[in-house]
Amino acid sequence: MARADYPQPVRDLIEELRRLPGVGPRSAERIALWLLQSAKAQPNALAESIQKAASGVASCPECGFFATVEGCPVCSAHGRDTGQLCVVEQATDVLPIERSGAFKGLYHCLGGKLSPLDNVGPDDLRIASLLKRVGRLPQVEIILALSADVEGEATANYLDGLLGDQDCSMTRLAQGLPAGGDLEHADALTVSRAFEGRR
Repeated sequence: MARADYPQPVRDLIEELRRLPGVGPRSAERIALWLLQSAKAQPNALAESIQKAASGVASCPECGFFATVEGCPVCSAHGRDTGQLCVVEQATDVLPIERSGAFKGLYHCLGGKLSPLDNVGPDDLRIASLLKRVGRLPQVEIILALSADVEGEATANYLDGLLGDQDCSMTRLAQGLPAGGDLEHADALTVSRAFEGRR
């Protein structure tokens, strides 16, 4: 006797939801059932929003941030400081910096970081377009806002080597203790960088 299971469309929905980051089998099943059974759920509106975002949002060819047919909200903004170019790994790294209000310059999203173990080399990142932008921005300050992990450090060192003879200056974001952080919980590298970046 065959075991009862969800109909195929429900199983397909669960499988698609499982592909989302952080969504396991049970969570995917709960979300699928909520979408199908809850009076508050609006699955058609959700599907339409996903479709609109997938077809209407692309990477800005200039900076790599999210853009629509109206353009990139960063590149098209008036009054940005063209003397500063903040290099980040992903487009999602732009918003935390923007929300801080501490930076008013331009951005360049690399689309990742160098990682030989994951077969990510220089040609897989937006490094060539970075070099072209730097050539068009005389005496620009390049601010590297990359991860403090091994891959981020390797990417920063690679960019430093490439841009060393360009008409630009390079800086890195200071790294150290977070606001409200305790010294007793900090690792040696964090404490070391906190001392190096003191002011």
